[in-house]
Amino acid sequence: DANVRRIGWVAAEVARHGGMAVCCPIAPYDAARQAARDFARSAGAGFVLVWVNTPLAECEKRDRKGLYAKARAGQITGMTGIDDPYETPGNAELAIDTTDLPSQEAVATVLRYLGANGWIEPRQPAETPAEVK
Repeated sequence: DANVRRIGWVAAEVARHGGMAVCCPIAPYDAARQAARDFARSAGAGFVLVWVNTPLAECEKRDRKGLYAKARAGQITGMTGIDDPYETPGNAELAIDTTDLPSQEAVATVLRYLGANGWIEPRQPAETPAEVK
């Protein structure tokens, strides 16, 4: 929770000085997400919340470090979705279900959203050699 707030504060400072920050924390609590949004607004910046919606079963399936198995076995505590809650965002500007979506396509979805909504310049498709004059 404190880490998400710190990230939000730093991102707001970046925005206050004319920059743009893209942050990817695990942010399970609505209050911390709202604090990050509030920091941005107080800095005169915008804020886009992207909910990378990955069901718990999929998170466990992808878990290379075995943390979910350890949490289920009671070996560690404070694991989001196991013994610590995850508060589903109700105010995300963009939600992406990544269950069957490759990570590259998830990134492309975010970039398309940012381009379509004026946050970044949309990329033009690269020219192929036949199109170059």
